[in-house]
Amino acid sequence: MFKISSLVIAKNEENNIARCINSQLNCIDEIYIFLDNATTDSTEEIIKQFPRVKYEKISWQGYAETKNTGLKKLSNNQVLWIDADEEITPELSEEIIILKKTEPVYTAYSVARRAFFLGKWIKYCGWYPGRVIRLFDRNKIQFNQNKVHEGLVVDTPVGLLKNDLNHYTDPTIDHYFKKLNNYTSLAANELFERNKKASLIDMLFRPIFIFIKMYVLKRGLLDGIHGFILSLLSAHYVFIKYLKLWELRVKDNKSLTSEK
Repeated sequence: MFKISSLVIAKNEENNIARCINSQLNCIDEIYIFLDNATTDSTEEIIKQFPRVKYEKISWQGYAETKNTGLKKLSNNQVLWIDADEEITPELSEEIIILKKTEPVYTAYSVARRAFFLGKWIKYCGWYPGRVIRLFDRNKIQFNQNKVHEGLVVDTPVGLLKNDLNHYTDPTIDHYFKKLNNYTSLAANELFERNKKASLIDMLFRPIFIFIKMYVLKRGLLDGIHGFILSLLSAHYVFIKYLKLWELRVKDNKSLTSEK
């Protein structure tokens, strides 16, 4: 039998944090939230309404580094990483309760995510089941150093949890575009640091390929208007990412020229 701590990173999550916490109360032994000290909404006041929840305000170090720092503060070795805009389903909660009565067979377990975009569960577009590793032994596994879409470094077999985790990714178009600028900048900088380049071909054909892949090959058309919008916005995301990479390369070349 073992206990589980959850790791949650939050910033301006007043619309999500209560749902996230409530979903953990039956199955997680220690709920630990690391709240970005740049938060300006009522997230902290909502967290205080849950006496069981531990939290501390932190200075942002980037997605992966902040989470690696957070891992050191937890009481239990078995950790469930859950984002503030996610929710453990009742079925997954029951599965976790049963799992805790045994001894872990694997050092990490993956879970399928139901991603909700503009209020609709996206079943196609390559989004479902979209398995992610979320339950793991912190003594053996750490987060990678990706600037965006960080993940866990796992080199052992991974167990499969049967039930889903809900992800309320973008409830509105406005929310999507607020994230877009930050995420594309992080992604472009990561490519730049890996010495990748962006050409006209990248900016033209990569977005087209993403749209065709999601909408046609991954059958996003079966998600209706939501699938079309998501595929189109995803193509736009790729275009902006490579446009920003191109801009970084231009600035870098000008800097090198001026130094000569």
